[in-house]
Amino acid sequence: MSDNGKTHKEQMQKLQTSQREKVAELRDPDKGLVLVHTGAGKGKSSSAFGVIIRALGWKQRVGVVQFIKGNWITGERQFFDRLGGVIWHTMGEGFTWDTQDKERDIAAAQAAFAKARDMMESGEFDLVVLDEINIAMRYDYLSAAEVIAGLDARDTRTGVILTGRDAKPELCAYADLVTEMTEVKHPFHTGIKAQRGVDF
Repeated sequence: MSDNGKTHKEQMQKLQTSQREKVAELRDPDKGLVLVHTGAGKGKSSSAFGVIIRALGWKQRVGVVQFIKGNWITGERQFFDRLGGVIWHTMGEGFTWDTQDKERDIAAAQAAFAKARDMMESGEFDLVVLDEINIAMRYDYLSAAEVIAGLDARDTRTGVILTGRDAKPELCAYADLVTEMTEVKHPFHTGIKAQRGVDF
């Protein structure tokens, strides 16, 4: 082995030892985690759907409540409908600029969150995804306090992912994991419309 290869091996052995020591100190919280996917970049819901696939791989029970997307036909909904194994409720009425009726939007968000609370508290789900709930909080259709109270009341078995840009600071402080998607470049800004299979 060359000196360079030997040095690399020694560095990796030290790194391995350090990593194993860190992992040995970790604990299992014995409860589902709260994940927040936020930021202006694309991929918040897509990432949540990836976690759903991971959970299904472990034969876990999954539910989804969609807060904004309305009757949009999406690839992920079609996929999970065909696959089965996901209890899905699309309860929003579309983008906020489509309804143009704040009272109606508030009522839809409240109904969606009531459904979400039922699912989170039931003890029947390992994972519940609250898709675009951050948008409902952004427009004050739901308060951060009531959402956090709902998360507090969830069954210990149940992990929750909350998606959507502009997540409230209180929610981010409460969560176990917060990921902020950063937009570097987006085809929309060059006049390219949303693409089937990429955007929906």
